[in-house]
Amino acid sequence: MKIISWNINSLRLRLPLLRELIKQSNADVICLQETKVQDSDFPALEIKSMGYEFLSFSGEKSYNGVAIISRFPIKSSESIDILNYGHKRHIKATFETKIGEVDLHNFYVPAGGDIPDVDLNDKFDHKLKFIDWMTDYFATQKSRKIIIVGDINIAPLEHDVWSHKQLIKIVSHTPIEVQKLNNLQKQLNFIDTHRHFIDPSQKLYTWWSYRAKDPLGADKGRRLDHIWATPNLEKQIQDMKIYKDFRAAVQTSDHVPIQTNFNLL
Repeated sequence: MKIISWNINSLRLRLPLLRELIKQSNADVICLQETKVQDSDFPALEIKSMGYEFLSFSGEKSYNGVAIISRFPIKSSESIDILNYGHKRHIKATFETKIGEVDLHNFYVPAGGDIPDVDLNDKFDHKLKFIDWMTDYFATQKSRKIIIVGDINIAPLEHDVWSHKQLIKIVSHTPIEVQKLNNLQKQLNFIDTHRHFIDPSQKLYTWWSYRAKDPLGADKGRRLDHIWATPNLEKQIQDMKIYKDFRAAVQTSDHVPIQTNFNLL
């Protein structure tokens, strides 16, 4: 099962890029964040015409929004209003696979604003509490086979950012965010499927700012997007990919699609 995660930053605007991604990847399941479309306007017919008959989505107008589109049946799905903010930031789909049920969670974690101080910045406080909620939630899921994907908005490792020294006080790479994410990862000993193949000493990015005139040339990126799996899925992890070239496309997202292939079908 080839699974892709992508913060598409407006689904309807980037439908042509989604079609190109499907052409290049032949993905089985695509998880999208920041769809920015309310459910009544979700482009279901267009996506089904691309070969994805099974859809699960939770959206709102102009902000947030998550979706899972699949070529294979979704056994069940749910969306949790995390911390009761009314934001559409989570959706889960359960698949029946050859090794039993697998839960696929798609998250869009709050970015956290610009000031890394919970007293001065409500958005940063929200972000940290969101990660804490995830940690507490997955503590109750220890018997499950779980894949977490999404825009987590945290680059945890030194080489997940272009300059650890310059970004250590910048939201997305601060010590408190990294600590919270590490606590979450340790909760079920989640495997970071991209670092499973790419040594932590190597630079690895999934996001480049819109402010950069030549984002891939300057290559001042951050790895904000992640795919994790519980240890009971480790033997199913086959390979991974980052579609870096999508950052150079016309009218693209500032995030690029990331992929992990699991031997589940």
